Amino acid sequence: MSVGIVMLVHTALGRAEQVARHWNAAGCPVVIHIDKSVPAKTHNAFVAALSDLDDVRFGRRHRCEWGTWGIVAATQDAAERMLEAFPDVTHVYLTSGSCLPLRPVQELIDYLKARPRTDFVESATTADVPWTVGGLDHERFTLRFPFSWRKHRYLFDKYVEFQRRVGFKRRIPDGIVPHMGSQWWCLTRRTLSSILQDPRRPVLDRYFKRVWIPDECYFQTLARQYSLNIESRSLTLSKFDFQGKPHIFYDDHLQLLRRSDCFVARKIWAHADRLYDAFLTDSAGAMNKTEPNPGKIDRLFAKAVERRTRGRAGLYMQSRFPNEGWENGVTAGRYSVFQGFAELFDDFKPWLARATGTRVHGHLFAPERAEFADSQSVMNGALSDCAILRDYNPKGFLTNLIWNTRGERQCFSIGPRDNQAINWDIAKDPNAQISVISGAWAVPLFQSNRDFADIRKEAALLQKIENDFLDVLHSPYVKARIRIWTMAEFVESPMEPLQTVIDEITQKTARRLSEAPRMVDLAGFGQFLQNLKNQGMHPYLMGDFPVEQTVPTRHGSPPKPYLVR
Repeated sequence: MSVGIVMLVHTALGRAEQVARHWNAAGCPVVIHIDKSVPAKTHNAFVAALSDLDDVRFGRRHRCEWGTWGIVAATQDAAERMLEAFPDVTHVYLTSGSCLPLRPVQELIDYLKARPRTDFVESATTADVPWTVGGLDHERFTLRFPFSWRKHRYLFDKYVEFQRRVGFKRRIPDGIVPHMGSQWWCLTRRTLSSILQDPRRPVLDRYFKRVWIPDECYFQTLARQYSLNIESRSLTLSKFDFQGKPHIFYDDHLQLLRRSDCFVARKIWAHADRLYDAFLTDSAGAMNKTEPNPGKIDRLFAKAVERRTRGRAGLYMQSRFPNEGWENGVTAGRYSVFQGFAELFDDFKPWLARATGTRVHGHLFAPERAEFADSQSVMNGALSDCAILRDYNPKGFLTNLIWNTRGERQCFSIGPRDNQAINWDIAKDPNAQISVISGAWAVPLFQSNRDFADIRKEAALLQKIENDFLDVLHSPYVKARIRIWTMAEFVESPMEPLQTVIDEITQKTARRLSEAPRMVDLAGFGQFLQNLKNQGMHPYLMGDFPVEQTVPTRHGSPPKPYLVR
């Protein structure tokens, strides 16, 4: 009983020679296919280097481009050469030049000897598994693919589109149910020879030549016709990322590969000296006998895919930064945004810092500069207060600020005078707490001593900007926690809204506020609003603010004064 190894080689021929010698030293005959794209000088040197081994043969060369029939043709010829030259071979194991045996070869031989009628080939219908990446599953068997997906992508896509539009469908040969799976199989001599000697092989080959990626479906489909017992799994550890590209194993994956208990792994980096030294060794230095179980490391690969595609909350990287909506959380932590509070209260910033223990900034997106807490010019992570740098990427500025201050809640003010480019980003951020006193932007105008015509003009502009912001906050796509008060209703009873805001920040409900921020003097503010109305500008965002704050009339004689001791 012997196991024959078919190797498909196209690069790193030095490593391929090293692995071929390892297989041969354990008594396994080897048939090698060298890609036709390999230069003749390199090919001849590789053949000469292995000429001292009697049980190494070379198959007829084909050009093996990804996704094309050449890979299947190369496998067919090499397998035929194997069955013809080595009659004692009972199983044929398909590998590549970048595959690396992880366990003693004798263990593989013993494992297959105990299962003389079992074919190890991953084989599943397209309806059963969501493996395909790229939008073609069953269509790969019903359309034609004469153009290379890699070299002629435009022609490939246009021809697929044309076939869909005209309703073209190829007829699948009678009795064939297309299956897919890993290219790297291990078939018994009986099953493999039945596939290669099938009287309908010319018809089947002609059909599969125009299937997309036939190396993942040819043997996987035909094995179902002849196998007595299929184990739908590969003995080769081969992992793919979310784009369908294979993971490459490097030296620092040594312990990971040991944990897999698989017989063979691909794809191994050609310069991973530590891996080749560790696994191409004698039985004493190899892993212990155990059932191959690549599922043991699936959890690690799933985490790697999640980290690559989703990343960490609030941390942007090359693989997902250009893709809107790919972020795993817009920001890295919770923060609070206030509009109108700093305008309505003289000491809002220091009061909020005392009440919550958070870092309270001013208007981070003010037109002049980013108003960092304590008048700092540079914040954590070398964030500058320069408005030009900030406005180059406002979202990046905010996410960097939150990331660089993880563990400390940030609070800042915004307003209609500020850069509005950040509005949608904070509105769609579940980490944001947005509190708005609408119309409070009019207080600085009320306190200014400017020409009223200029005030009216600016008031109209600021009101329009704030109204647009409120439209954003009322959008069904908003995920932030939002509270909005008109200025009139807030001024009437300010303690309750302040208490609500503080409770949300501190996550405490039992502690009542012992002090309140100092509200600006609003005497005459109602008349100011009325003057705006009289000039044709209607300040509707303030709510029903009274023209005069009247004192309730008292009936009867005034009460006598008294002294409390």
